[in-house]
Amino acid sequence: MFLTITANSALDRVIYIDEFIPGTTMRPQKLVESVGGKGFDTSVVYRALGQETLALGFVAGETGKALVRLLDKYGIQHDLIWVNGETRIADVIVEIRHNRHSHLIAQSYQVNPDAYRDLLGRFEAVVAKASWVVASGSLPEGIPANFYGTLAEIARKYNVPILIDCPGEPARQAIPFKPAILKMNNREFSETFGIDILSLDDLKQKALSICQMHGIQTLVITCGEQGILAITAEGCYLAASPKQKEVNAAGAGDAASATLTWRFSLGESWRQAVQWAAATSAATVLTEGTADCNFSDIERIYPLVTVQTV
Repeated sequence: MFLTITANSALDRVIYIDEFIPGTTMRPQKLVESVGGKGFDTSVVYRALGQETLALGFVAGETGKALVRLLDKYGIQHDLIWVNGETRIADVIVEIRHNRHSHLIAQSYQVNPDAYRDLLGRFEAVVAKASWVVASGSLPEGIPANFYGTLAEIARKYNVPILIDCPGEPARQAIPFKPAILKMNNREFSETFGIDILSLDDLKQKALSICQMHGIQTLVITCGEQGILAITAEGCYLAASPKQKEVNAAGAGDAASATLTWRFSLGESWRQAVQWAAATSAATVLTEGTADCNFSDIERIYPLVTVQTV
């Protein structure tokens, strides 16, 4: 079983338009409601991979009820804490003509101290049953910045590896607790550590330096079309798939989190795991829903993925 943690849940509303033209009336060609919140999206990918997953997190209001119905539709087991307020709506605007997407994200609920302690208690009660934990995403009001560090400390007590996917202060505060994998995208990496990135090679060099400086065991940085960069004890790898015709790229990074942990649970090497991760990330952009993917697409793309030692 793969355990995911989502502190800041969301309902993604994917709006397909030809082109965003400010100051005009635009009529969407299609609107698709999807699971949102990075941990929940990771659970969506686990189900596409045929894996059992348990999703822990907070939900609120009528939007939260709609989100739960979607989780049930995917067959995702969940243990959710209801809080006051409303689960946020994330509008994903997909411009078909320009093959690009943008996010408009509403404010979320506030988590009170009792609900926070409840989540930590539920996590500790089930973590020993998990092969891996994936804890990811932004934090709502009421969740302290050391949240991911606390989860990593609890997971280590039960010898369960944890992947943490978040930027900024929550990531920095998690580092001393030695998560098995720290993950973020290239923009988040730049902002988290206050550095400018000039090229892919520059990113690799600065990522190596940051890992040495902060004692990071393993760092995974997703770089969009350029691929997935993994700084590991085995070596540094860049896995890239052939360019796909994007439908909706939201959730591609969460696909990498799910696939890496799945393949490691099977005993594979980093080179093998990042190849699968790049294939799954590419497969998610082919579907209309956030983090949706078809295993047949993953299998088709997998042999086309290149993995370089960099």
